[in-house]
Amino acid sequence: MNTKRTKRLILWVVVAQIVIIAGLLALPAIMQAIPGRYRVALAERSPILSGILEGVMDQVAPVATALPAPQSASASEQVDISQLLGQEPANLSITPEPTATDEPTAVPTPELVAEATELILSTDTPEPTAEPTATPPPTPEPLPERVLLEGIGMIQQTFNNCGPANLTQVLNFHQYDITQEQVRLALKPNSEDRNVSPWQIQDYVNEQTPYRAIARSNGNIEMLKQFIAAELPVVVEKGYWLPESGWWGHYLTLYGYDDALQEFRTQDSYLGPWDGNGRPATYDDIEEFWQHFNYTFYVVYEPAQEELVNSILGTEMLDDFTMWQLTAVRAEQETRDDPDNPYVWFNLGSAMTHMGEMTGEAQYYQAGAQAFDESREIGLPPRMLWYQFRPYYAYLKVGRLDDVIALADATLATQGGRNVEETYWHKGHALVARGDLAGARAAYQEALAVNPTFGPAQISLDYVLSLGG
Repeated sequence: MNTKRTKRLILWVVVAQIVIIAGLLALPAIMQAIPGRYRVALAERSPILSGILEGVMDQVAPVATALPAPQSASASEQVDISQLLGQEPANLSITPEPTATDEPTAVPTPELVAEATELILSTDTPEPTAEPTATPPPTPEPLPERVLLEGIGMIQQTFNNCGPANLTQVLNFHQYDITQEQVRLALKPNSEDRNVSPWQIQDYVNEQTPYRAIARSNGNIEMLKQFIAAELPVVVEKGYWLPESGWWGHYLTLYGYDDALQEFRTQDSYLGPWDGNGRPATYDDIEEFWQHFNYTFYVVYEPAQEELVNSILGTEMLDDFTMWQLTAVRAEQETRDDPDNPYVWFNLGSAMTHMGEMTGEAQYYQAGAQAFDESREIGLPPRMLWYQFRPYYAYLKVGRLDDVIALADATLATQGGRNVEETYWHKGHALVARGDLAGARAAYQEALAVNPTFGPAQISLDYVLSLGG
């Protein structure tokens, strides 16, 4: 009897050890799978339990400190970016609309894969070019030293919702009766979706509201003040540093300024305060963290105000290529002034890649890839590609598929990163270029699972399916 009991005891001990080992091995994946909204809700309801949970996550599923460094690139392919910026482009082309394939092909040839890659890339929605006003802008009058707009309500963002919350603040200012939840459902049906781009916001306003919106990069402090003085609050996209969790992207509504104090008045949907009095932010602070997003902003206005908005922007900002060209010149100068700043190199890469998309010239993509390499060598925040995606374009176009996949996989390694539909979409492109149509199909399906309204992923999926993928 004792022998049987001993054997059973040993068996139970072995089973328990196996269960414990399996549980420990699965723990990182389990912890990473906890939806972000639940972690935030726990922090609000029980800070002690939340602290324990976050401590466990830091031990078993730590977030990387930076995106991976670049794979090796051929030095012989390097271009002189400064010289390139001084040249006129050979041509400005319009990306063709994707065409349907007549008959699916079970096994893609290299030529067909290349064609598919080009067609998939062409499904990215181009940023619409605003037409400059026909009349010359009036001579600007000196701006008031202090402006504070009345009627900006304070909206505290729900989980991961600074994009819809800030847009709702601005739309409500324009007397458009809409709630944060209504805007969220239109822009990001999945509440875990980590990003709404300025261009998506622009399109939503222009297509689904009575108002107009325009998103631009390469803004400056004076331009922000001009919009506010014209009684138009402006929303900037900026970096955001939280001591407990590091770098994030954030939207911030500016609705006042004071030259004597050298500060803006803002409504911060995450930090508050919630009494409607706003939060001050110095000009220097705005410029420092706005730089992280290439000085990108958007403004919402009534259709009758279009000429006013265009006059503030000026023709250089209204022409897409010129805007990105000047953005690149600015960023290139900033790399000289501050060569160890990863954000200015990233900005330069983004601008050069945009120029490549508009001209089709390979040298711009190569310049973009070089700049992105520099930013990655210095060290980019691990959440950078939750919000900005041009490295994928540049690396894919110069044939560096391993870099596309490495960046996508690094972003997908965390729970938050797995809720960025663009990541799956761009990884799918690299898989198509490798001839892995089944993998590409799965990636596009994951993109649509995160955001069913993400049209480019549906177009890409349909095309791969037409190839037999």
